[in-house]
Amino acid sequence: MRAIRLHTFGPAENLVHETLDDPAPGPGEVRIAVAAAGVHLLDTALREGLEGGPAPLPDLPTVPGREVAGTVDAIGEGTDPGWLGRPVVAHLGMAPGGYAELAVTSTDRLHAIPEGLDPAQAVAMIGTGRTTMGILLFADLAPDDIALVPAAAGGIGSLLVQYARNVGATVIGLAGGPAKVAHVRELGADLALDYTEADWPALTRRFLDERGATGATLVFDSVGGAEGRAAVDLLARGGRHLVFGWSSGGPLTGGPLHFTDAERAERGITSETVLGPPMLARVGGINPIRTLETAALAEAAAGRLVPTVHRFPLAEAAAAHRALESRGTMGKVVLVP
Repeated sequence: MRAIRLHTFGPAENLVHETLDDPAPGPGEVRIAVAAAGVHLLDTALREGLEGGPAPLPDLPTVPGREVAGTVDAIGEGTDPGWLGRPVVAHLGMAPGGYAELAVTSTDRLHAIPEGLDPAQAVAMIGTGRTTMGILLFADLAPDDIALVPAAAGGIGSLLVQYARNVGATVIGLAGGPAKVAHVRELGADLALDYTEADWPALTRRFLDERGATGATLVFDSVGGAEGRAAVDLLARGGRHLVFGWSSGGPLTGGPLHFTDAERAERGITSETVLGPPMLARVGGINPIRTLETAALAEAAAGRLVPTVHRFPLAEAAAAHRALESRGTMGKVVLVP
């Protein structure tokens, strides 16, 4: 099979497109002929060899990637033969191997792809979608909310904009550049602004003033840094700041925004990081991750959430990484073998 392999930690150019032996499924496993493989910002940090994130560094050489969709083309011993030939999507967990024409995983990670979803859309929902559903458990969105989404053209941001609009909330979406701003407007944002323009906070304040609002009620922050800080400064008293990423400076490069207890009390705001244990605890149950995956796929199958997908050929994985790191993509980045 053809796959992308990383032999040495470092820049995107270290991702090599090469030929490897076909993997064979073991007991209780299936092999998937991959039609779409998800690319995550975490993949870029692991590629660089940055420690301290939510996933351990892989042993080298490695085939990156943890999200795949395609058709089951082989099964291991003791595996239900009913899986053979079925379109499936799976998150591989901590075991990489997604950037390839073939990937192996256990049957307990499989979901049948709902009718009407293509493999790239299914990949978007199995990772990015499940995170979105978890974030929304903390949001408790209502029609009278004013939600500010700083990375509204991204994989999670584009889903949050749609969900908030479905609820009837007012949505302010930020994105970088005219094309992304236009896309956020198409997704249904009431106000779409370019965060690279210095006047976006003033334009947002004018929008709020025109509606008699003292500020946004909720900020969905996956950005941090100066943009995240400016967004939080637009929160009304009692507003909520939900943190689920730090693309402008994160746990590997500086940390999320920090607020003193005095500032929180003075402004009456809350700031909460929702990823990891807090999210799993909020979901509850025996397998909270699978619960979120199922919910995300159901939302997409029903047409309530339509994932934005940015496709790259598998051989161009390095270009996909560079584009993701430079914010040159819209929605979920997917590799297509």
